[in-house]
Amino acid sequence: MTAEQQAPPPSPLGPLARYEKNLIDRIADFNDPRQEWRRLFSELLGTFFLVLAAAGGGMMGHAFPGVISHGAAVVAPALTVMAIILFMGKISGAHLNPAVSIAFALRRDFPWWRVPGYVITQLAGATLAALFLRAVINVSAKYGSNYPASGYSAGAAFWMELILTMGLVSVILGTASGAQNVGIIGAFGVGGYIALAGLWGSPISGASMNPARTFGPDLVGTTFTSYWVYVAGPIAGAVLAVGIAFVLRGRGGDKSAAGAAQGDMFTEVYESGQS
Repeated sequence: MTAEQQAPPPSPLGPLARYEKNLIDRIADFNDPRQEWRRLFSELLGTFFLVLAAAGGGMMGHAFPGVISHGAAVVAPALTVMAIILFMGKISGAHLNPAVSIAFALRRDFPWWRVPGYVITQLAGATLAALFLRAVINVSAKYGSNYPASGYSAGAAFWMELILTMGLVSVILGTASGAQNVGIIGAFGVGGYIALAGLWGSPISGASMNPARTFGPDLVGTTFTSYWVYVAGPIAGAVLAVGIAFVLRGRGGDKSAAGAAQGDMFTEVYESGQS
């Protein structure tokens, strides 16, 4: 046989068709129930690291006064989220936040039946982080939680959490959808937004934007002061962000957005010219 006769036939699929086929394969792989434990572990671990940085800033600041600045306290969790998306986003989608899981489900980019498992593991990861911080730093976890600022009502904190989360989820949905899908580069947009929102919005509400982030320290610190703000505000903001996404881009459920929301656990490498 000649070298030409031994070579495999060229793929009958064009570049776009190959891309669509690969994406469908990845989503099908995500739906494999045998891989569910990996996704849930990814959410637990990712939320653990997020709360480690977010609650750790306040708790370290209480243990070592003057060491942790306001800027450092809000930028550290933003950089942590960026890193988590980059190194674990392809496993579970790196939601790390019940409001994000709900928003993806409302956009039809994520199946509703997966939401309870994601939320439970997010809450568990946040709680484990608060327990770790309390054991190591030896201060109450309440110093790592979020509360309305002195002199401001719970209502003011609610509106702040709502508007901040609306912006956060809008960024997440926007970078995960259609022509705006920028893959892992979206991590920089999400991390950048969290930092900017915290720099100006945290004095009133703490800029939690995440029911799990506040739940862990509140549970370990046994102080649920105005916790409803940090559930109702982010969820309401996420719902509004879904409405904004509909106005800007129409209905969800496109393949690229589903791939971003659900992770990409497909391990086969596709080279140019191969199916």
